[in-house]
Amino acid sequence: QVQLVESGGGLAQAGGSLRLSCVASGRIFSDYTMGWYRQAPGKQRDWVARITSAGLTKYEDSVKGRFTISRDNAKNTVYLQMNSLKPEDTAVYYCNTAPSHIWSWGQGTQVTVSS
Repeated sequence: QVQLVESGGGLAQAGGSLRLSCVASGRIFSDYTMGWYRQAPGKQRDWVARITSAGLTKYEDSVKGRFTISRDNAKNTVYLQMNSLKPEDTAVYYCNTAPSHIWSWGQGTQVTVSS
């Protein structure tokens, strides 16, 4: 049973930065492509970024050039560095495998960006 624990969210001003972390316990995740997803109030959960086990990355268009996904397989951790934040980035952020999630969702971490 894999447990995903996201952290690092909070309140930021537009133009600011936050760094999210996600630790996976219960299974070595180095063989999996990992992704970050987000769910804004009243909307479905959408994919934001993903990184393969080899470190290849892909981003949703609205975050390209602003967000950077990375991973540390030794720590079973995936990160999301978010720069130049916009109010529309406000959401609960989750990590999971990608492009399809195969593990249970964690509790997520709330990111709120004020204008």
